[in-house]
Amino acid sequence: MSQNSAALSLPFIMPSQAQKHVTHNEALARLDVLVQLTVRSFATVTPPQTPSESEAHVVAGGATGAFAGHEGEIAACIGGGWVFLAPRPGWIAVSTTGELRVFTDAGWTGPATPTLSVGAGADSQNRLVVSGESTLFTHEGGDHRLTINKAATAATGSLVFQSDWSGRAEMGLAGEDAWSIKVSADGSTWITALRVDPATGTLSGAAIQSAPDDTTEGRLMRADYGYGPGNLLGDVSLSGGTPTGAVIQTGANADGRFTRFADGTQICTGSFSVAGVSLTTALAGGFAGTVPAIAFPAPFVGAPSVSATLSAGTQALVQGVDATSTQADLRLWSGVSGGVTVNGRLLAIGRWA
Repeated sequence: MSQNSAALSLPFIMPSQAQKHVTHNEALARLDVLVQLTVRSFATVTPPQTPSESEAHVVAGGATGAFAGHEGEIAACIGGGWVFLAPRPGWIAVSTTGELRVFTDAGWTGPATPTLSVGAGADSQNRLVVSGESTLFTHEGGDHRLTINKAATAATGSLVFQSDWSGRAEMGLAGEDAWSIKVSADGSTWITALRVDPATGTLSGAAIQSAPDDTTEGRLMRADYGYGPGNLLGDVSLSGGTPTGAVIQTGANADGRFTRFADGTQICTGSFSVAGVSLTTALAGGFAGTVPAIAFPAPFVGAPSVSATLSAGTQALVQGVDATSTQADLRLWSGVSGGVTVNGRLLAIGRWA
């Protein structure tokens, strides 16, 4: 029969043993150390000069003095002297500073990272694994927030959606601090469909219109490339044949009103009243004259198409119009020679660009 217990090496009281209380008390002293095992340090090399009763240390390599040759063992002060206890795999000790370690074949190490498996096997990388038809996270009378934290800007914190363990979609902070949605058809080539700038909150990505003339089917229109109540009216402009401003621009001045369209079309209207127009040049059984330099309210890039309508009572007819990019000259005809007052309206249609 062994004289010591198998697990803690506690001394047994043997038959016909004298001073049995000594053996009994020694076993209690060892239990007093080993139960709720607490050590001052896991790396002590020099024995303390004035240890307290039951004070314990894990002896480190290179120990000196009474600790020499007891590396990895537990040195406990019992009865004023050092007793060395050999740990067994699975023993757990905590230091007075709160550090927890487990004794294994590799020595005193930190405890294994805990894992949680529900219906599937967890591992060191996937420490929480849940297998089932659905997973529910709910509140406890108030809010409920799921937080995914990453270490640095260049790291990734995201949710990945897979099909038969092959990635098809990912959303979150993928290698930067901008939130994005990425998709893949094969699990290897990824497209950033949406990206939200963290500084401005504006969108970019393959699902967003890339330029004013981008009409790719299925893309979302950008506010600065499309048209709505806020930018239908304003200053029109063109770049390479593509509108870069508003759809319609209107304006007025002393010469009349103009309307410009984003495609380059311009319409000008105005009225005129000229007294004493001389109709004295004999022409076709009557007399001709000219109303010169009726200005357009906005210039054209070339001579527009112009029509003029005279007011009722005007003793003349419009024979023709000669136009430049900025003005029109009306050629009139009348059956009466002399000076007449000419009133009417002008319509010019052409291009501003």
